[in-house]
This record gives sequence, C-alpha cells and structure tokens, in this order.
Amino acid sequence: MPKSIIINNNGGPEVLKLQDINIGPPGPDEIKVTNHAIGLNYIDTYHRSGLYPVKLPSGIGLEAAGKIDEVGSNVKEFNKGDNIAYASVPLGAYAQQRNIPAKIAVKIPDGISFELAATLMTKGLTTNYLLTKTYKLKAGETVLFHAAAGGVGQIFAQWANSIGAKVIGTVGSDEKIKIAEENGYSHVINYTKDDFSKEVLKITNNEGVPAVFDGVGKKTFIRSLACLKIRGMMISFGNASGPLDPVNVPKDIQPKGLYLTRPSIGQYFSTRKELQIGADQIFEKIKFGKIKVKIFKKYKLADAEQAHADLESRKLNGPVILIP
Repeated sequence: MPKSIIINNNGGPEVLKLQDINIGPPGPDEIKVTNHAIGLNYIDTYHRSGLYPVKLPSGIGLEAAGKIDEVGSNVKEFNKGDNIAYASVPLGAYAQQRNIPAKIAVKIPDGISFELAATLMTKGLTTNYLLTKTYKLKAGETVLFHAAAGGVGQIFAQWANSIGAKVIGTVGSDEKIKIAEENGYSHVINYTKDDFSKEVLKITNNEGVPAVFDGVGKKTFIRSLACLKIRGMMISFGNASGPLDPVNVPKDIQPKGLYLTRPSIGQYFSTRKELQIGADQIFEKIKFGKIKVKIFKKYKLADAEQAHADLESRKLNGPVILIP
C-alpha cells in the first residue's frame, strides 16, 4: 500500500505523519502518478503551520515529478508511461502515488531528470512569472531580489543575466553570499548586518531600482520600499520571515506613486496550455545552459519532518527534494 505524509492538525514539523493510503482508479479527468521525486518549498510550511489554512486532515506538498500509471477516460493529452511533473493544488505531493487532475501536469522532455523537474516546477514557474509577466524585466535594468541564495533566488539571477539584466541580492548570513555570487548576482548584501536600502541606493547612485522581488516579507518589506524609484513596483510573493504588517497606503505607497502586487503561480498559469508553455521555457533554458540547478540535499519521504525543520532554520542553501 502506498504511503503519504498527512497532517491531521496544524503545528510544527512534528505534525507531518507518514501513513498508508488507499488510492482508487483516477477519475475521468485525472491521471494516476507514481512520484519519483518531490519538491520541497517554503509554502509547504505555511500549509503545515496554518498560516495558509487548509481543511484537515490533508496531504501536503504541491510539486513532484513521476510516471503515469493510468489515465482517466476523458484524458487525451497523456498516456500511460509518460514522464510528467506538476506544481499546483490539490495538496498531496508528499506521496509515493496519487491521482491528480490532468490539467496541472506537464510533460518532461528528454534530458530532464525526475529530480531536476521536481525542483524546477514551483521555483522555475515562480521565476518565470515574476520576471516575464509580473514585471517584464529588460536588458540593462538592475533590480533587487531578496533571499538570493534560496531556490527561486538562484534561478532568478541566472534567468535575469541571460536576458542582459543585473540583480542586487540580499541574504541572511555571510555564508550565503558566495552562493548568491556564484549564481550571478552583481552585488550581495547581508541584510542582517547592513542596511540594504542604503546599500542599494549607493549602488544605484541614489536612483533606486524599478522593481523589488520580496519573498522574505516582514523583515524586508518597509526598507524595500525605500529602494524603489518613483513609480517602482514592489512585488511581494512570500512570507519567509513572517506575514506582512498592514500597509499604510498614504505613508508607504503614495509618496512615490509605487505599485504593490501580491502574485502567485495560479494567477499566471491558469490553464494547462499556459502551464506547459511556462514549463517548456524553463526546460529550454536548462537545456541550453542558461540556467544551472544543483540539488542541495535529498531526504527520504519518511524524513519530511527533519526536512521542514532544516528548511525553517535556514540550513538549506538551495533546492531540496524528497525521495519517495
């Protein structure tokens, strides 16, 4: 009987429980998948803790890659034996096998492994929409990205560099500076030691940047606004340091006529066609060496509790996967 991580109540990593599950045949619009690699993402901790409420008991995890075992009667775009990846609700990717809606899956091209695909979907699609859709980054521009040594951060700078843009990055410790630099950041600032807003203005000759990409949240939000040019865009897409305080629009936004947005994957990849196109763009950059991804660590599915503990304590300096 296949196993899955289930959360019966919200809390710390200890609420992640490995359990046997019964899986029936896929529904008419579903595919049954055996996962070969599962992506670990910070959003998983939000679902586990209750920051992003889910109905309990629940599976957990949004991202994985594997092989199709069976297809539903209405599914035409996939066949048994296809290699696929996915990164979307419903939750439950922390599993050996599961049924998923066919509309959330994409085909993995030859030359891309399950392990690589499982690290690319959420992080790669997030990077894709951030710099091609939310803010259309152009050659010659310089922007600011927080958590530069993280999984999204590592992909972001490489993608930006590939189109001729530069990225200033922030990290939470000195040991992460080298990681960020190796992935293409033109300047790296330890925001726990230095005032990154002053450093960004210094780097940009007091002009500021046209866009800030912030997945850290509470600790970086207000100072990020100070880094922006007039009519700059504040892109808040995560809460790694905690949820944001309420925004004072007249005080924080109005003086420079700033834009503030809170995007997510679902808003930019709402159809399977959009999803496949977005994934293919990522796979293409991997194939042509524009983006290189090195898996930082692998955990067994049974060790998901330890993986979450390490993730929240900032011990993971790059993409991580769970092996079913």
